[in-house]
Amino acid sequence: MKWFWYTALCLIISSPALAKETLHGPIQAEVIRVLDGDTFDVRAQIWIGQYIETRVRLNGLDTPELRGKCASEKQKAQSAKAALESLILNKPVYLDNIHGGKYAGRVIANAKTGQGQDLSQHMITNGYARKYDGGARSGWCQS
Repeated sequence: MKWFWYTALCLIISSPALAKETLHGPIQAEVIRVLDGDTFDVRAQIWIGQYIETRVRLNGLDTPELRGKCASEKQKAQSAKAALESLILNKPVYLDNIHGGKYAGRVIANAKTGQGQDLSQHMITNGYARKYDGGARSGWCQS
Protein backbone atom coordinates (compact mmCIF):
# COMPACT_ATOMS: atom_id res chain seq x y z
CA MET A 1 0.00 0.00 0.00
CA LYS A 2 2.89 2.39 0.81
CA TRP A 3 4.25 1.85 -2.71
CA PHE A 4 0.90 2.84 -4.21
CA TRP A 5 0.76 6.19 -2.37
CA TYR A 6 4.39 6.98 -3.11
CA THR A 7 3.87 6.24 -6.81
CA ALA A 8 0.67 8.28 -6.85
CA LEU A 9 2.40 11.25 -5.22
CA CYS A 10 5.31 11.04 -7.69
CA LEU A 11 2.91 11.02 -10.62
CA ILE A 12 0.90 13.93 -9.24
CA ILE A 13 3.92 16.09 -8.43
CA SER A 14 5.68 15.37 -11.72
CA SER A 15 2.53 15.94 -13.76
CA PRO A 16 3.01 19.12 -15.86
CA ALA A 17 -0.48 20.38 -15.02
CA LEU A 18 0.05 20.04 -11.27
CA ALA A 19 3.79 20.61 -10.92
CA LYS A 20 3.30 24.34 -10.19
CA GLU A 21 0.64 23.81 -7.54
CA THR A 22 1.36 24.59 -3.91
CA LEU A 23 0.06 22.94 -0.78
CA HIS A 24 0.04 25.75 1.74
CA GLY A 25 0.05 23.61 4.89
CA PRO A 26 1.01 23.38 7.60
CA ILE A 27 1.38 19.62 7.32
CA GLN A 28 2.80 17.79 10.34
CA ALA A 29 5.25 15.00 9.53
CA GLU A 30 7.85 12.93 11.34
CA VAL A 31 11.42 13.00 10.05
CA ILE A 32 12.59 9.44 9.43
CA ARG A 33 15.93 10.11 7.73
CA VAL A 34 18.25 13.06 7.12
CA LEU A 35 20.14 12.78 3.84
CA ASP A 36 22.24 15.94 4.04
CA GLY A 37 22.08 19.50 5.33
CA ASP A 38 19.02 20.47 3.29
CA THR A 39 17.17 17.24 2.47
CA PHE A 40 15.30 14.71 4.59
CA ASP A 41 12.61 12.04 4.38
CA VAL A 42 9.32 12.36 6.25
CA ARG A 43 6.30 10.24 7.08
CA ALA A 44 3.01 12.13 7.10
CA GLN A 45 -0.50 10.93 7.83
CA ILE A 46 -2.80 11.60 4.88
CA TRP A 47 -5.90 9.80 6.14
CA ILE A 48 -6.92 7.66 9.07
CA GLY A 49 -4.46 4.77 9.15
CA GLN A 50 -2.74 5.89 5.92
CA TYR A 51 0.68 7.46 5.71
CA ILE A 52 2.93 8.65 2.95
CA GLU A 53 6.69 8.91 2.91
CA THR A 54 8.36 11.51 0.75
CA ARG A 55 11.61 13.42 0.41
CA VAL A 56 11.70 17.11 1.35
CA ARG A 57 14.27 19.69 0.31
CA LEU A 58 14.37 22.84 2.39
CA ASN A 59 13.38 25.98 0.53
CA GLY A 60 15.68 28.99 0.31
CA LEU A 61 19.09 27.58 1.16
CA ASP A 62 22.08 25.72 -0.22
CA THR A 63 24.34 23.44 1.82
CA PRO A 64 27.64 21.80 0.89
CA GLU A 65 27.44 18.42 -0.85
CA LEU A 66 28.52 15.21 0.86
CA ARG A 67 30.15 14.19 -2.44
CA GLY A 68 31.77 17.59 -2.72
CA LYS A 69 34.65 18.68 -4.90
CA CYS A 70 37.15 19.05 -2.07
CA ALA A 71 37.82 17.79 1.46
CA SER A 72 36.71 21.11 2.95
CA GLU A 73 33.29 20.92 1.28
CA LYS A 74 32.82 17.31 2.37
CA GLN A 75 33.66 18.23 5.99
CA LYS A 76 31.23 21.17 5.91
CA ALA A 77 28.57 18.88 4.46
CA GLN A 78 29.01 16.37 7.29
CA SER A 79 28.70 19.18 9.84
CA ALA A 80 25.53 20.50 8.18
CA LYS A 81 23.96 17.05 8.09
CA ALA A 82 24.80 16.43 11.77
CA ALA A 83 23.33 19.81 12.75
CA LEU A 84 20.08 19.11 10.91
CA GLU A 85 19.88 15.58 12.35
CA SER A 86 20.24 16.88 15.88
CA LEU A 87 17.30 19.23 15.32
CA ILE A 88 14.79 16.99 13.55
CA LEU A 89 15.64 13.27 13.28
CA ASN A 90 12.74 11.19 14.65
CA LYS A 91 10.94 14.40 15.61
CA PRO A 92 7.93 16.22 14.20
CA VAL A 93 8.28 19.03 11.69
CA TYR A 94 5.68 21.31 10.15
CA LEU A 95 5.85 21.82 6.39
CA ASP A 96 4.28 24.68 4.46
CA ASN A 97 4.54 26.27 1.02
CA ILE A 98 5.03 22.76 -0.36
CA HIS A 99 5.54 22.43 -4.10
CA GLY A 100 7.08 20.04 -6.57
CA GLY A 101 10.81 20.08 -7.10
CA LYS A 102 12.76 19.35 -10.25
CA TYR A 103 13.15 15.70 -9.20
CA ALA A 104 10.11 13.40 -9.10
CA GLY A 105 9.36 12.11 -5.63
CA ARG A 106 10.84 15.13 -3.86
CA VAL A 107 9.09 18.29 -2.74
CA ILE A 108 10.43 21.71 -1.84
CA ALA A 109 9.06 23.18 1.37
CA ASN A 110 9.54 25.55 4.26
CA ALA A 111 9.91 23.61 7.50
CA LYS A 112 9.76 24.36 11.20
CA THR A 113 10.55 22.26 14.22
CA GLY A 114 7.81 21.23 16.61
CA GLN A 115 8.79 24.29 18.67
CA GLY A 116 8.36 26.63 15.67
CA GLN A 117 12.03 27.16 14.76
CA ASP A 118 12.50 27.79 11.02
CA LEU A 119 14.97 25.18 9.74
CA SER A 120 16.31 27.14 6.77
CA GLN A 121 16.93 30.23 8.88
CA HIS A 122 18.60 28.14 11.61
CA MET A 123 20.96 26.47 9.11
CA ILE A 124 21.88 29.81 7.51
CA THR A 125 22.28 31.72 10.80
CA ASN A 126 24.56 29.02 12.21
CA GLY A 127 26.81 28.92 9.14
CA TYR A 128 25.80 25.49 7.81
CA ALA A 129 24.10 26.91 4.72
CA ARG A 130 23.71 30.04 2.65
CA LYS A 131 20.67 31.62 1.07
CA TYR A 132 19.66 30.26 -2.30
CA ASP A 133 16.88 31.51 -4.57
CA GLY A 134 17.54 29.50 -7.72
CA GLY A 135 20.07 29.90 -10.46
CA ALA A 136 23.76 29.06 -10.39
CA ARG A 137 25.26 28.12 -7.05
CA SER A 138 28.64 29.18 -5.81
CA GLY A 139 31.16 26.49 -4.94
CA TRP A 140 32.12 25.60 -1.37
CA CYS A 141 35.81 24.97 -2.03
CA GLN A 142 38.53 27.59 -1.56
CA SER A 143 39.89 28.76 -4.91
